[in-house]
Amino acid sequence: MKNSTRTVEGSQTAQEPLQPDAMDLGTFTRPRKRVFIFLLLVTSLVLLAVAFLLWWVPYVGLSTIHKALPVVLAVLLGCVVLVSLGAVLTLLFTIIRGKNLFFNRRIRGVVIRVLFPLLVGVGRCFGIRKSEIRRSFVAINNQLVMAEAQKVSPEQILILLPHCLQNHECAVRITGNVQNCKLCGKCKIKNLATLSEKYHVHVAVATGGTLARKIVVEKRPRIIIAVACERDLTSGIQDAYPIPVFGIFNHRPHGPCFDTDVNIDLVEKGLKTFLLN
Repeated sequence: MKNSTRTVEGSQTAQEPLQPDAMDLGTFTRPRKRVFIFLLLVTSLVLLAVAFLLWWVPYVGLSTIHKALPVVLAVLLGCVVLVSLGAVLTLLFTIIRGKNLFFNRRIRGVVIRVLFPLLVGVGRCFGIRKSEIRRSFVAINNQLVMAEAQKVSPEQILILLPHCLQNHECAVRITGNVQNCKLCGKCKIKNLATLSEKYHVHVAVATGGTLARKIVVEKRPRIIIAVACERDLTSGIQDAYPIPVFGIFNHRPHGPCFDTDVNIDLVEKGLKTFLLN
């Protein structure tokens, strides 16, 4: 998982107060979630229309073969529609209540594997930028991860960071081992290395998606706290499934992929949320 974005709570450019409940960890405003929910509802209506057309178009032809065939097709399509609407409603209730409902892990899989690519296509029809849909997707994913609320031991948590957090003038190689950091304080790697020692959790720096996947395979975590930009968080969440990934956007005061920043307090709150007491 690589790099950068600019809109995260705690950012100097667009700071917003944290929510008082557990979802302050998500640092995502309600409008971002509404993008996902809006596209989800629109997609549901489109699917209903498609199901109706799939029944109505062959209706005349089927009735000439056997009078019961249109009814059989209507029942089959009705079952598909009911199952789809049930999944949508369950997802919406989980988002609204912030609590784990039935088959939450499977719902997260449907969101990651099916709904996100579908909603990107629907969003284009409404002129919604892909980056905005990605931010909304990460917000919803975080809420689903929070709804599962797994508590794990320190060695089962992995903090995955982009290499652009390291100061560009630093000559120390931390990609292999973040503990190589000299703690000069010119970038937030110092703070993250300190968190690693304080909570005894794994911290790794990845230069790209391939290395990130390799690190995940080697560490075999049960929870990943990932820092990256919208694009890399989205692809990382998809690649890591079914492992829950809690995404935190990094700041990019100097532009993408260069001396980026992250809210350390937010990372620490994430650790405390998922760590066993």
